[in-house]
Amino acid sequence: VEAMVHAASETVLTCELPPHVKLRVTYTEPGLKGDTATNTLKPATVETGAEVRVPLFIQEGELIEVDTRDGSYIGRVKE
Repeated sequence: VEAMVHAASETVLTCELPPHVKLRVTYTEPGLKGDTATNTLKPATVETGAEVRVPLFIQEGELIEVDTRDGSYIGRVKE
């Protein structure tokens, strides 16, 4: 992840993150097979240790896109 850091005299003033990042799911409970019609979400831990609410069909090891402004799930990334 690239970030723009603005500093003065070795003191960080601001840090700008990109609007979206791609992160790998390291842990999540298994979802119900075929349950793609509902908007139900479940917690998932990503490689940074952050917890993101994801749809039930997301599995461990998948790459997802996350909004850095609010930490929300955007979508699944095809590899």
